[in-house]
Amino acid sequence: MRSIKILFAEIDLPLLGATLALVVIGILSIYSSGVTADGIVVSNEYVKQIVWAVLGIGLMVLVATLDYTRTKDYSFFVYVFFLLALLYTNIGGKVVNGARSWLGIGEFGIQPSEFAKLATILFLAQYLADSEHQNSLRRLAVSFVIILVPIALIFPQGDFGTALVFFPILLFMIFAAGLNRRHVVFILATTALTALLTILPLWEKYILKTPPTLFHIFYAAPYSYYVLGGAALILALAVWGWVSFKRRYYYWIAFVSLIVVASIITSSVARLALREYQVMRLIVFLDPSIDPRGSGWNILQSLTAIGSGGFAGKGFLQGTQSHYRYLPQQSTDFIFSIIGEEWGFLGGFLVFGLFFVILRRCVLLLKTVKDNFANYVVAGIMGMIFFHFMINTGMVMGIMPITGIPLFFLSYGGSSLWTILLSIGLLLGISARRYRV
Repeated sequence: MRSIKILFAEIDLPLLGATLALVVIGILSIYSSGVTADGIVVSNEYVKQIVWAVLGIGLMVLVATLDYTRTKDYSFFVYVFFLLALLYTNIGGKVVNGARSWLGIGEFGIQPSEFAKLATILFLAQYLADSEHQNSLRRLAVSFVIILVPIALIFPQGDFGTALVFFPILLFMIFAAGLNRRHVVFILATTALTALLTILPLWEKYILKTPPTLFHIFYAAPYSYYVLGGAALILALAVWGWVSFKRRYYYWIAFVSLIVVASIITSSVARLALREYQVMRLIVFLDPSIDPRGSGWNILQSLTAIGSGGFAGKGFLQGTQSHYRYLPQQSTDFIFSIIGEEWGFLGGFLVFGLFFVILRRCVLLLKTVKDNFANYVVAGIMGMIFFHFMINTGMVMGIMPITGIPLFFLSYGGSSLWTILLSIGLLLGISARRYRV
């Protein structure tokens, strides 16, 4: 009873209101996605989403009333449980949309990778809170291993987008934990250069269609081996110079060389690991007209839907792209396209504003919460929400590659909805107890 009284007395109304508003908008949009041009309802997805939403809100309230510090004691076991679930999914999971990431019977199932995000946030927050006396580099290395394990189990499932989410979670959490800023810069720079070297050969081959440019020395054998060997040699000499003479410029030479070495290696692995449909997604992101009736269809139809919505939209249930079934995966990955077509710029602005409220409340929590474990949990959830929002909305507007990442609160799916509502429950519980040391 005391926990419930605390919750209602200190409830974060803007956070709760934005959450509920997004859930309602999601249900309305999912209903619209199941209506044909003749006004016939051909899908009961909205009914399932209502059931998941009601149950998820109940779980959110339950988590909010519980003392969040209890999750710290069980975070390791929750983390291991979902790692085992991911392992089992790789063996006996169902294949949906090209990804073996589902467990269940018939139409009912869960996606363990969604819940694994929150489990990883909790366990990583526990480690960061308990290791504040340790060396920054060691904390970074262990933190990276903690997120690398679920990534290694998710990647073989073919769910590339979900695997990517763990990297912004790590960045937000180590930044909140006060790890050396150079380590954060190293991760960001390596990630950016890796992405560039992964996309570059595809861009030159399918878009430019010209003889290779000078950049091919970074990815084409044997030239890439020479560059890699040269960078590795420079790295070794710079490390020796730093150890022997302690000159700062040796350190920065080693820093840049390590970024180059790591990026060349990881981009080579990424190009080998990417499946054909994932490669095509990257290509059509660069130019959708390359395959307008294949992989580029999703982006072109999404842009048509959003563009046709104008300022105020065509009206609820009045969209043409969705009701004539031109939009693929319109109740999941491309749900925002329906909002853009039927609600126009105003509807898109409303959704952006509600997400801004949630992210803003997370920032305020980071400034006021006294407990370090809670601080890191908030940072991880914030990173997860920010990445999902940025990638999904960017994807449907053609400024991000298609990765299969759902839009939290709005996209159809129980696992995704429950994961984010459980996360909001944690935020509400932390907010109600934010001045606890």
